[in-house]
Amino acid sequence: MSDSTEAIEKHEFDVVVIGAGGAGLRAAIEARSQGKRTAIISKSLFGKAHTVMAEGGCAASMGNVNSNDNWMVHYRDTMRGGKFLNNWRMAELHAKEAPDRVWELETYGALFDRTPDGKISQRNFGGHTYPRLAHVGDRTGLELIRTLQQKIVSLQQEDFKETGDYEANIRVFHETTITELFKADGKIAGCIGYYRNTGGFVQFDAPAIVLATGGIGKSYSVTSNSWEYTGDGHALALRAGATLINMEFLQFHPTGMVWPPSVKGILVTESVRGDGGILKNSEGKRFMFDYIPDVFKDQYATTPEEGDRWYTDADNNRRPPELLPRDEVARAINSEVKAGRGSPHGGVFLDIASRLKPEEIQKRLPSMYHQFKELADVDITKEPMEVGPTCHYVMGGVEVDPDTGMSIVPGLFAAGECSGGMHGSNRLGGNSLSDLLVFGRRCGKSAAEYVDATASRPVVAQADVDAAVERALLPFSSATEGGENPFQVQLELQKTMHELVGIIRKADEMEMALKALQDIATRTRTVSVTGQRRFNPSWHLALDLRNMLLVSLCVGKAALERQESRGGHTRDDYPVMDSDWRHILLVLSALGEDNIELVRKEQVPMRPELLDLFELDELKKYYTGEEIGGHRAGEAMK
Repeated sequence: MSDSTEAIEKHEFDVVVIGAGGAGLRAAIEARSQGKRTAIISKSLFGKAHTVMAEGGCAASMGNVNSNDNWMVHYRDTMRGGKFLNNWRMAELHAKEAPDRVWELETYGALFDRTPDGKISQRNFGGHTYPRLAHVGDRTGLELIRTLQQKIVSLQQEDFKETGDYEANIRVFHETTITELFKADGKIAGCIGYYRNTGGFVQFDAPAIVLATGGIGKSYSVTSNSWEYTGDGHALALRAGATLINMEFLQFHPTGMVWPPSVKGILVTESVRGDGGILKNSEGKRFMFDYIPDVFKDQYATTPEEGDRWYTDADNNRRPPELLPRDEVARAINSEVKAGRGSPHGGVFLDIASRLKPEEIQKRLPSMYHQFKELADVDITKEPMEVGPTCHYVMGGVEVDPDTGMSIVPGLFAAGECSGGMHGSNRLGGNSLSDLLVFGRRCGKSAAEYVDATASRPVVAQADVDAAVERALLPFSSATEGGENPFQVQLELQKTMHELVGIIRKADEMEMALKALQDIATRTRTVSVTGQRRFNPSWHLALDLRNMLLVSLCVGKAALERQESRGGHTRDDYPVMDSDWRHILLVLSALGEDNIELVRKEQVPMRPELLDLFELDELKKYYTGEEIGGHRAGEAMK
């Protein structure tokens, strides 16, 4: 059981990709195409990644539905959505490269919905000026994963023809969890993990590792995230010496299921609102018109009549406020519920039944129709849904170079939700899938180039391997010392984060949370499990808790430090956005097992030609006067 001298299975690769969602698969495809032997580590079964839950579409300014769309409009929308805290270079690359990545998916075999003239169809979504989301009904993420997975298989078939070995250049390790990264001389040297079904340890030696592990939602009680989202990549990076940024910014998707309790938090796609769905309170009022922030008043309709006209005449009308960025809609729903105008089960009503014909609803939103019919016994073609905010996405993640995706640790890359910077303080719906493709490809390419430039492969020290195995087996030794059940500790961690570092935050509550997390940290080190290592869920959770605790400390510490409200960070005691905070990033690093250091860092100023894409009056809402002194309008007045 606890014999750390057992034989450990070992493999050697050029690039190891940890995570088999959209970012991980696209990174692996690129690394393999660059001639590198590549491993894909999948925590769950291959094809079951959380990317499948991105239902609405993939944002790319192809201009198929409205020819006015282009990368500059997409860039502006992304920066506005992130309240100008985004890494502007990442937002620029994303806006420019997203269309090519979507068209590339078609060459892999993706089957998108089409316009009448045969182009890829694009739908409206919150925060996007034009219809921009390429989609497959409301199952876009599933199609993306299916397509990338099939591409992996086709590459393996090519390798088989050439070598007689399907896994000659790309191999998938199913149901495998990585617990530690290894370094040698300050550079990435490999990693170690275990097979979930057998409990056996497996070591990977590689000079380049791409983290693509997704988010941290399982640290919260109500979340749209699946069981894999325990902050593994964030925590692995921290323990390896990398830094995290923007961890105070958590997106609570405005529309998750609220009833029955067994499905609370499951995502209700934004496509419902993009296709005409409206939000109402218990009084039947379309309340979003009361919650349009000043910074968006010029861009959103102020009457239901204008909002409804926008769906058929977007050039001459403003969009309805149901399509405000997600942070704004989530806060509005939260306010309505707190004011006593919520639905019977603590949410609000999302109505598509009165807006579209039943057959059109089932055609556009087949997954939503099935989801509510099967799980809540609600027919969305006849009655409204009950929805409420659910922890959905973390904007924070590993601090990376925007062009290469490499962290401050040589050889360690990150893409997708576990990387930070691209989305600033709030992510627009649909930007996640294109983010995965753009930066997954960039990380795979950069990892291959890094390997090419590496003179000699770093060697993993046996002492590091022994220490990692010993730490992984610690919960079994704690069983003889009366340690706690990891499931109980997880429930308390989730309750702490949900109640004290949730959608609305206050200093005294966050200070309580940090104290509680320190106590939970002590208990996490001594949780105990019994039984065998062969598919032992208690053991798996005991190891995941270590990661959940570390990222929760990061969220709490950064949220307490940022004394303003911006995007996915709302302070009841600092309710307004402060331009003096816009250029400040909070950078986190690990000091030991469960201690976090926080430092402030200046945001790199946006390039002048990108700043000039915005009107001066808009920038004044976000920037200090000194920061926008070089804007084209300001220069013209000199």
